[in-house]
Amino acid sequence: MSKLGNLGARLYRGEVGYDFVGKRKIWYGISILITITAIVGLAVRGLNMGIEFSGGAVFTTPTTSVSAEQAKRTAEDTSGHPAIVQKLGNNTLRVQVSELTTEQSRTTQAALAKKLDVPLNKINADIVGPSWGDQIANKAWTGLAVFMILVVIYLAIAFEWRMAIAALIALIHDLTITVGVYALVGFEVTPGTVIGLLTILGYSLYDTVVVFDGLKESSKDITKQTRWTYSEIANRSLNGTLVRSINTTVVALLPVAGLLFIGGGFLGAGMLNDISLALFVGLAAGAYSSIFIATPLVADLKERDPQMRALAKRVAAKRAAATAKAESGEGEPQDEESYGEEPEDASPAGIVRQATPRNRGGRGRPSGKRR
Repeated sequence: MSKLGNLGARLYRGEVGYDFVGKRKIWYGISILITITAIVGLAVRGLNMGIEFSGGAVFTTPTTSVSAEQAKRTAEDTSGHPAIVQKLGNNTLRVQVSELTTEQSRTTQAALAKKLDVPLNKINADIVGPSWGDQIANKAWTGLAVFMILVVIYLAIAFEWRMAIAALIALIHDLTITVGVYALVGFEVTPGTVIGLLTILGYSLYDTVVVFDGLKESSKDITKQTRWTYSEIANRSLNGTLVRSINTTVVALLPVAGLLFIGGGFLGAGMLNDISLALFVGLAAGAYSSIFIATPLVADLKERDPQMRALAKRVAAKRAAATAKAESGEGEPQDEESYGEEPEDASPAGIVRQATPRNRGGRGRPSGKRR
């Protein structure tokens, strides 16, 4: 078995683990800092909206020897607006200029035809009005709202309302970071970006639901035992699915990274950037939020419940009594996993019970009949 596979097996069995839930204040602080940075970037720089949302024109030229930089200067000088020029196959150019009126589009088309020394009708012009982008945006917001409502209802029914709230906060966290990165990087927002944002919602929920499902099974009849608090069981469930979450996230990020860095960056296929950046940032943020945000939030909310508070007090009292007994020499200290004689179904899922020492009575002789 590989080292990663061995680590995953040990995490699943509860032999090793990291206290994600216990250090939740650190993760909250990091998330708040990242979110504030994203919001400030969005407020200061704003989003670079594509022509589908702001209106404008796209000009496609025939085969030409004119460089993309020359065509860009011509379009910007004529229209007075920034232009994006991409070199396509067969030495054709795609010139995109935002916020153009119909009259400005005609003037820019004529200037490009003159620069390329081709007839005017050889320059293909597609004019997009901002109303079309408004319709896309409104439908996207509607789809997002419906999705959020359905997710909250499903999680509240399948799990509980605390998990639904935690998952909703994690989703908002992921969307805010992704949109903030778009503002800071300055990538153009297109319908592909909207598709990417809606797509990452499912990825963001996947790992969260996996952890919640394990936590639901682990915390069944939790008040009938005094070994672990709810936060400890939540942390064990999170550690049990940690390697699986990392593996699925890495496998999903690799092809997206190829689109973003190789296709969009190295090969210059800029049209891939709009959707690949949203997917890349959203997948990474979703993996982060499922580990560091969603489960710790559930534990925080659950620990406010009176039953969980009473359980935490019983667990602390039992551990204190066991420690005091061990220090006084009246008995041996016990493992955290061998406190008392609890029912089997009280043990968190994925935990293998360790062998307990033989019961001793009298002056240390083994109990039972001698054979």
